[in-house]
Amino acid sequence: MSEFIKTFELRWADVDANQHVMHSKYYELGAHTRMSFLIENGFTLDVMKELKIGPILFREECVFKREINAGEIIAVNLLLTKCRKDGSRWSVTHELKKTDGSVAAIIHADLAWMDVMKRKLAVPAIAATIIAKLPKAEGFSFTD
Repeated sequence: MSEFIKTFELRWADVDANQHVMHSKYYELGAHTRMSFLIENGFTLDVMKELKIGPILFREECVFKREINAGEIIAVNLLLTKCRKDGSRWSVTHELKKTDGSVAAIIHADLAWMDVMKRKLAVPAIAATIIAKLPKAEGFSFTD
């Protein structure tokens, strides 16, 4: 897959006291994009429930570049920056772009899988297959 992008229209409810989209909404757009990718590629919520597995977040960082306002349309991409070969741990980047192509924000996230019953890290058999479908960022690398 060369590209995965979700498009969102920001709502009045997403605006903070400074009259622009609040910082937490940027993170929500990234999370929604990641979950959409998993679901659209067969790792649905039902599959996660059956396997008792879910994605977890170790780190998430957003670099804010431009304001987003209510009513704006934002495209959020998903790029794999690095991962273990077994798909157990993986890192992604999202670019949040305005309709004019300018980058409003860049999100970096480090993720893994958790057994929701044992509350411990896990490596579902499907992980490597799903992660392999993610579009790769320039400079992508496998890690140990």
